Amino acid sequence: MKKQTLSFDVGLEESEIIAEIAARAVLMAEKFGAEYKKADAFMDISACHASGTPLRLRDLLAADDGNFGHDVFGIRRHLNRRTGALEDCFLPRFARPKGR
Repeated sequence: MKKQTLSFDVGLEESEIIAEIAARAVLMAEKFGAEYKKADAFMDISACHASGTPLRLRDLLAADDGNFGHDVFGIRRHLNRRTGALEDCFLPRFARPKGR
């Protein structure tokens, strides 16, 4: 079994979309009385996307609050920050299908 490696390697366009996702996540967290720093959100989404669970970033950004929150805060909760892997069988709704 291949060991998963943590990566934050995303392209410029992806980085810009991730920054927008992170900003929205911060606002959503504040709305519910939680703290989520933009840098942390950016790194969580980048690590997930670059380390083995590519996301449909534009679709995630455009998602309604329920689906957006499910994915962003699910990634926050289930991301292994040493490997970038998602644990506990969590799969974001906006994960890119395998092979695409």
